[in-house]
Amino acid sequence: MPGITREEVAHLARLARLELSSEELDHFAGQLDDIIGAVAAVSDVAGEDVPPTSHPLPLTNVMRPDEVRPSLPPEQVLSQAPAAEQQRFKVPQILGEE
Repeated sequence: MPGITREEVAHLARLARLELSSEELDHFAGQLDDIIGAVAAVSDVAGEDVPPTSHPLPLTNVMRPDEVRPSLPPEQVLSQAPAAEQQRFKVPQILGEE
């Protein structure tokens, strides 16, 4: 299998609007060739009896069902706050804006 050439890397860089030096073109050509070789090796190993997966382990949703429940009244919540104003928590100003 022929490797990725400098010209192909330069073409990809132009498409991605990247400016690469001559050394970077050589460096990335070797890296991209290694990556494509690794992907090809995985493709060779995966047979038709292996189903495609997005994760090696089966995943299940562990979240509880979304149920409407009553919440605490604002007065009770704000009674524990260091400062409150207009039924909201009052916090120190952190930006220099007025």
